[in-house]
Amino acid sequence: MNVRHFHWSAAPVGVNRVQKANFINVQLDAIGVGLANAAIPFLPVFLTKLGGSNFQIGLLTAMPAVTGLFLSIAVGGYLQNHRNLISWYSWSRLLSISGYTLTGLAAFFVPKEYLVSVVLLIWGLVTLPQTVVSVSFSVVMNAVAGPANRYELMSRRWSILGLVTAVIVMLVGQVLDQIGFPLNYQFVFIALSVGGLISYYFSIQIKLPETELEEDHTGTTLSQRYTHYKDLLLGHADFLRFTAKQFVFLSGTMLSVPLFPLYFVRVVNASNAWIGIINTAQTAVLLIGYFLWTRGSKLRGSRFVLLWTTLGLVFYPALVAATQQVFLIAILAGIAGIFQAGVNLVFFDELMKTVPPKQSATFVSIAQSLQYLPAIVAPLFGSLLANWIGIGGALLVSAALRLLGFILFASGKPETAPSRELSPSS
Repeated sequence: MNVRHFHWSAAPVGVNRVQKANFINVQLDAIGVGLANAAIPFLPVFLTKLGGSNFQIGLLTAMPAVTGLFLSIAVGGYLQNHRNLISWYSWSRLLSISGYTLTGLAAFFVPKEYLVSVVLLIWGLVTLPQTVVSVSFSVVMNAVAGPANRYELMSRRWSILGLVTAVIVMLVGQVLDQIGFPLNYQFVFIALSVGGLISYYFSIQIKLPETELEEDHTGTTLSQRYTHYKDLLLGHADFLRFTAKQFVFLSGTMLSVPLFPLYFVRVVNASNAWIGIINTAQTAVLLIGYFLWTRGSKLRGSRFVLLWTTLGLVFYPALVAATQQVFLIAILAGIAGIFQAGVNLVFFDELMKTVPPKQSATFVSIAQSLQYLPAIVAPLFGSLLANWIGIGGALLVSAALRLLGFILFASGKPETAPSRELSPSS
C-alpha cells in the first residue's frame, strides 16, 4: 500500500480555526482518557484476586448501566436545555476517572475482608458522573464533527486512545508482576488516574457553537413526560429500528464482559503480564482498524462496515472458549480489535444519522437507556451462566447472541437516512 495513505493530519482539510482547535483538543483529551482506560481491564482482575465472586464481578460491570437506565433520560433532558455542555462533560469525566484513585487509596485503609464491598461502593457512586459522560460524549463529539467529519474525528480520537491504552496496558502488566499484591494494583490505579486531569485540561477548552434552546414540552407529570417521549420515538422509526437491533448485538457483547477476565484467571491461569498482553493486542490494532474501516466506509459505505464488523465479532468469544493457549488468545484478541474498531465507528455514525439535530441530547439519552438494559442484565446473566454451564459455555451463548444481532442488521434495508448537515444549534 502506498505510504501516502498513512498521512496524518490534526484535522480534516477545510475546517475553520475553531473547528481545528476542537479537533486537536479532542485528540489530546483522548490521551488522558487512554491513560486512565489502561486500568479498566485490571479492575475486575483485582477484585477476582481479592476473592470476589462471579456475581460481584458481574455487578461491577452492571452498576453503571443500572444508574444509566434510571437517570440517563433525565440527564439528557437537563443537558438539552443548558448551554454549558462542555463543563458538564469535562467535570464528569474527571470525577469518573477519580474512581481509580479512590480504589487505590481504599486498599491502604480498608480491611481485606471488606475491600471488595468498598470498591463496589466506590464504583457505584462513580456511576453518577459516568452517566453524564455517556450522554454528553456523543452530543459533544457530534457537535465538534458534524455528519461530514464523524468518521474522521472519531477515528483520530479512538486511534490515539487505543494506542495510548495499548502501550500503557502492556507496561502495567509488567509492573504488576514486579510488585507484591495488593500494592501493585494500588500503585497502578493511582498513577493512571492522572489521566483524568489531562482529559479535563484539554476537554474544557473545546468550544461548541451557541445552542438554540428549545421550549420544554415534556410536561410536569409522569404521564405527560411518557406521552412526550412516546410521541418523539414513534415519529422516528429509523431510530427505533436501529436501536432495537443494536440492543440484541450489545446483549451478546455485554454478556461476555465479566467472562473474559474470569476465563483468563480461572481457566487459562494467565499471569498479569499475559493479561496485559492480551488487552494490548486488542487495543494496539485499533489504530489499524480505524484507518481501514474509515477508508472502507468512504469506498463501500457504512452498511458494508456495519455488516462485516458485527459478523467478525461473532466469532471472538467462541474461538476464545475453544482454547486455553494464552498466545493464541492474544492473537484472537488482536483480530477482534480490528473488527471492534469498525463497530465503534459505525455504531456512533449510524446512531447519529437517526437523531434529530435539535434534540440530540434527548435522543442520545434515550438510546443510552436502551443500551443500558442489556448492560445490566447480560453481565449478571453471563455470571450466572458461568456457574451453570461453565465460563466456556457462557462465552458460546455470547457468540450466539452476537450472531442474532448480525442477522438482524443484515436483514432488510438500511434503517438510517442519509447524513444531514447539522445546524449550528447542534
